[in-house]
Amino acid sequence: MQHISLDALVDEHLTAARQAASGRSARTVHGGQEHSLRQTLLALAAGRGLDEHESPGEATLQVLRGRVRLATRQNAWEGAAGDYVVIPAERHSLTAVDDSAVLLTVAVRPAAG
Repeated sequence: MQHISLDALVDEHLTAARQAASGRSARTVHGGQEHSLRQTLLALAAGRGLDEHESPGEATLQVLRGRVRLATRQNAWEGAAGDYVVIPAERHSLTAVDDSAVLLTVAVRPAAG
């Protein structure tokens, strides 16, 4: 059984995000080519984020720390630590309002083998 402290991982990656030119740091905590589920911890320095991009498919976002804004062309949602949202199946962006960390969960298809 694999055990990971999300609190410790958040601390580590927020420190890295604050120092990174991109203002972000990430680590896949579960998943990969042999899995149908991928979970990635994404840490963002305040004001930084992911520009508008295509939806990864079926996905959810759980805010672990801070506050983030998820926006599509027509709607926006702002969440704080403990909040959870299903990511819409359309182009969207993600911006950290404060130094933030989220857990992105994506359903992916395993590689054909």
